[in-house]
Amino acid sequence: MGVCLRVQKRLAASVLKCGKRKIWLDPNESNEISMANSRQNVRKLVKDGYIIKKPQKMHSRARCLLHREAVRKGRHTGTGKRRGTREARMPTKVLWMRRQRVLRRLLKKYREQKKIDKHLYHDLYMKSRGNVFKNKRVLMEHIHVAKKEKAREKSLQEQAEARREKNKAARERREAKKAGLDATIEAVEQTEKKGKK
Repeated sequence: MGVCLRVQKRLAASVLKCGKRKIWLDPNESNEISMANSRQNVRKLVKDGYIIKKPQKMHSRARCLLHREAVRKGRHTGTGKRRGTREARMPTKVLWMRRQRVLRRLLKKYREQKKIDKHLYHDLYMKSRGNVFKNKRVLMEHIHVAKKEKAREKSLQEQAEARREKNKAARERREAKKAGLDATIEAVEQTEKKGKK
């Protein structure tokens, strides 16, 4: 039967500031260890290497990291792996906030770059708030269409204005011509009257 080293183990745990299960006592030097009955003696044995504090057992995260990587790719997320409701797992409010921030950021950027004016900005801002645009791509397409439409309207307006100006000038010319004709006719009539007298 071996020597009882319970006291030495307790003292060693106290000296090395760890649990008793982490203490290793050299089985070949059990007689010398059994002689140690004070902390000072235990410290000496630790210095000599007869008592050792066992290293901490490793808790590997490799498997956890692999699993997390797989989940990021979309594995292990079927119906059987889900605990919360859809709303609890990814709230619709969070999705809404993300979408609004993306759309508003784009609108702000376009306004600063003078790609859209403040009136179009406000119109699109209110539309995005009204859930008209599903994502950024749809909003960008809408902006292109709106800009094209605006340019077309402007060109049509300019054409109409030019047409109005042209018609006005023609009318003025006609009126001037008519006034000139009237004046010549009047002059002819007066000369005829004078001739009769």
